[in-house]
Amino acid sequence: MSIGEVTALLRQGILEVLILAAPLLLSALVVGLVVAILQATTSIQEQTLTFVPKVLAILLVLAFLGGWMFSSLGEYTTELFRRIPDMAR
Repeated sequence: MSIGEVTALLRQGILEVLILAAPLLLSALVVGLVVAILQATTSIQEQTLTFVPKVLAILLVLAFLGGWMFSSLGEYTTELFRRIPDMAR
């Protein structure tokens, strides 16, 4: 296995992680921004007020996209295991 192939595998793995984490991170970011704006306008500075909506948003995104995320990760893992014999050469 050449350095180029190893680099391609690493690049593909990093891209897979970014694609799978992006919906969760973006939903937490949007909810956090909305809650921060509400806190700023109402002068409520409760720390737990930002935590609970973010967790609920992440769980909601996982409920809707979890199947796709796990199937994508499964396909990537299957592809890696399929390449193991080629890596041993």
